[in-house]
Amino acid sequence: MGTSVLSLRIDGELLDRLRDRAAKRGMSVQDYVIRTLIRDDFDERFQTAVDETEKFYGVT
Repeated sequence: MGTSVLSLRIDGELLDRLRDRAAKRGMSVQDYVIRTLIRDDFDERFQTAVDETEKFYGVT
């Protein structure tokens, strides 16, 4: 399996929150985000967020 680059544009306030959370764990923001993405329950939590967003906007 090769590697790819993921580029994100995020709000400054969100970046600050990510920095704080990463710092509490002694990690870089990049490592914190990657760890979050590879958690076993990420897919389930992500799908729930998508479902709630669609419900909010009346997509479903």
